[in-house]
Amino acid sequence: MRWDTRAIHDGQEPDPLTGAVNVPVYQTSTYAQPALGRSKGFVYSRTGNPTRAALERALGRLEGGAGALAFGSGLAATSALFMAYPSGSRIVAGDDLYAGTWRLLQVAKTHGVDVEFVDTTDLANVRRALEAGRRTDLLYLETPTNPLLKVTDLKGAIGLARARRTRVAVDNTFASPVLQRPLELGADVVVHSTTKYLGGHSDLIGGALVFRARPLLEKYRWYQNTQGGIPGPIDCFLVLRGIHTVGLRVRAHCANARKVAAFLDGHPRVKRTLYPGLASHPGHAVARRQMEDYGGMVSAELRGGLPAVRRMVRRLKVITLAESLGGVESLVNVPALMTHRSVPRELRERQGITDGLVRLSIGIEDGDDLVEDLRQALR
Repeated sequence: MRWDTRAIHDGQEPDPLTGAVNVPVYQTSTYAQPALGRSKGFVYSRTGNPTRAALERALGRLEGGAGALAFGSGLAATSALFMAYPSGSRIVAGDDLYAGTWRLLQVAKTHGVDVEFVDTTDLANVRRALEAGRRTDLLYLETPTNPLLKVTDLKGAIGLARARRTRVAVDNTFASPVLQRPLELGADVVVHSTTKYLGGHSDLIGGALVFRARPLLEKYRWYQNTQGGIPGPIDCFLVLRGIHTVGLRVRAHCANARKVAAFLDGHPRVKRTLYPGLASHPGHAVARRQMEDYGGMVSAELRGGLPAVRRMVRRLKVITLAESLGGVESLVNVPALMTHRSVPRELRERQGITDGLVRLSIGIEDGDDLVEDLRQALR
């Protein structure tokens, strides 16, 4: 079956008990057991729940993996991922990351984990980091990155890690499995904030880890149960509902983002526009090769810095000032003051996250309305 058909059917067969076409919400904490040492597959909902199991089946199949584990947030999923790396481990990560991931890696440092941040868009940097000193246990990548939309050559980076027996995890939240499937390129683990494009309606918080091989999946199932950061069945149901339309929505996000990026690129009040779909983007050729489209996220740096940003966001009428991304509605975020405020200012500015940078999550409204909203806000 083709991908859009699988998004509706994979792992979501009609309920065997009632024939319900949609997976039911099993709102229960515990399950009656027929005898000691016997169960019907579920014993306690932290360990397993039928609604969550359906979501995990669907995510595993859509990413082309052996299976998936669902968590109560994207950070809960990432936290579980890093739990497997004790004191003395070494992690190499991209230098432009979601700030919550950056914070988790600061915590890992306090536990004795050696963490090095490098610009993974240059494979020479990846090679040097993997060859420096002792063996690297994990290469952690985001592509496109948050918020600078940098693009890493996944096949190249994964090949370097494979040659050194280093495990690779890829945060695929911005691209979604509609546009990019890192497991098919050799990654070991894919990370998702299911809050974003997979849920798609700004009405839930969730996360997931998807695994290429079953032994690693079973190892992390123990961490999932031990950590306990699992989603409730209603949130799992809502992600499943979102998955039904994720292909249609992501393609609409992409079409609108291309239109918005073309408008912003070269606008007299815009210093630079960051979008992998622009031919001027440094990662355009790589994105064209490894993604099916360029995504729904556009970042731009305004001339005039923070005062210009304040004027723009105050004037917007359709696009909403809010954190998060990937919902049907368009949102604008100012990373330096919002999502990435916890990153030290000196580090932010060295990376290019200035006070004038805005990150746009382009929704599925009429694209011309979004361009008009930005035009009047920048006037």
